Amino acid sequence: MNLKLYSFYQGLGGASVLIALAIMFLAGFVLSRVSKLFKLPNVTGYIISGILIGPFVLDLIPPEIIDGMSFLSDLALGFIAFGVGKFFKKDVIRKSGPRVIVITILEAIMAGILVTVAVGAFFPDLGWGFALLLGAIATATAPASTLMTINQYEAKGEFVDVLLQVVALDDVVCLLCFSIVSAVVEGTMSGSVDAMSILMPIVYNVLFLVVGFLAGLFLSFLVKGRSPNSRLIIAVAFIAAISGCAILLDISPLLSCMVFGATYVNVTKDEKLFKYVDHFTPPVMLLFFVLSGLSMDFSSFLTIGLVGVVYFLVRLVGKYLGAYVGCRIMKTGKKTRDYLGMALAPQAGVAIGLAFLGQRMLPSSVGDTFLSIILCSSVLYEMAGPALAKFSLVKSGSIDREKLITNRKKNLVDEIEKNHISLSSIENGTPDVGPMPDPYVAKDWRKGRYGTGSYQLARSNLNNDREK
Repeated sequence: MNLKLYSFYQGLGGASVLIALAIMFLAGFVLSRVSKLFKLPNVTGYIISGILIGPFVLDLIPPEIIDGMSFLSDLALGFIAFGVGKFFKKDVIRKSGPRVIVITILEAIMAGILVTVAVGAFFPDLGWGFALLLGAIATATAPASTLMTINQYEAKGEFVDVLLQVVALDDVVCLLCFSIVSAVVEGTMSGSVDAMSILMPIVYNVLFLVVGFLAGLFLSFLVKGRSPNSRLIIAVAFIAAISGCAILLDISPLLSCMVFGATYVNVTKDEKLFKYVDHFTPPVMLLFFVLSGLSMDFSSFLTIGLVGVVYFLVRLVGKYLGAYVGCRIMKTGKKTRDYLGMALAPQAGVAIGLAFLGQRMLPSSVGDTFLSIILCSSVLYEMAGPALAKFSLVKSGSIDREKLITNRKKNLVDEIEKNHISLSSIENGTPDVGPMPDPYVAKDWRKGRYGTGSYQLARSNLNNDREK
């Protein structure tokens, strides 16, 4: 549209920056509330808000401010990788054993290989560097919507145990794959393809693994006996320092920050620090994902659409086939084998962060297309993810039918509290404060489609409240 609405406050110095930040925060918050109405994760709302206030719709943010906030992607990646590190605990690895490791490697690598081959074969003009980076990102899985569904319906069983361990290790495989692929792509993009141009980025990444390990040890020493606020400040300082040093060498901070988090949690057994960091990061993550939407380039929409469809479908096939083959090799149960791949569809945080790195490595003519493809597909994956997760959990037998009904009963109890209707009036069939909201008529609390369970749940809640 090219409205340039940002011209109303552009050129005001620091005020322009603060106004732009306010717009980004408010837009992200409002759209996240809208996304919740459709039972979508906040990430989806953040990205869509960025698109709406971006240059292709309302054009509310000055271009120089968008360019000046590029550091957010590296900082956000540092926080994401640090959080991934807490899943890399020794006892988890021992518990997982070879079974989960084999399944994780196969489902991730299968998706990466299929996406690389498909994009490289169907879109040769984009180059194999483009296809390799896209394939590396295809290995990642965002577990948030799947975990949300598991918690919501209290799903249990072999399927859930395998799924939780796979999604915990999945991003580790992705970070390793992307680090190797990015080193190769950077070497080939430099124009002088030799052993050193490919080897040096790998050497730098290995050195930063050592940096992350030493930082984790140092952090475990520094935070002893300190207040939560002090521990948080020190941890954020370390993450920012590691990310900044990685940028100087033009490598990803992901592996180093992941090792940093893994070292700390294994040395201290302390997971509280990760909770403190999680409470600190929401504004940073909001800005990061809104910035992702702002950075989307729709000028080559046809190319984005075609490549995006191929990427979206082929990655799903790769995840499913890889999980199926891995489960078959490791002889898991039939239901786990048949439905595990469907629960691995969502993709967001790590993938979007890596997309920014990939955009910087590729020529500008295709870099923006690369980022836009990942962003568009992430929105689609996050929309389809919860439905696929619930389907796979139900089909695998991890969610009992009673749990699905109980979840609805809890909503009925919430409805009673919200409408200030007393339980005694429901027991008598005569609501004493306002009309009983349809379809929650009194008879449904004793019999009918909700059964006696919802009435007993309400009575139990009331008794518990009285005891307190």
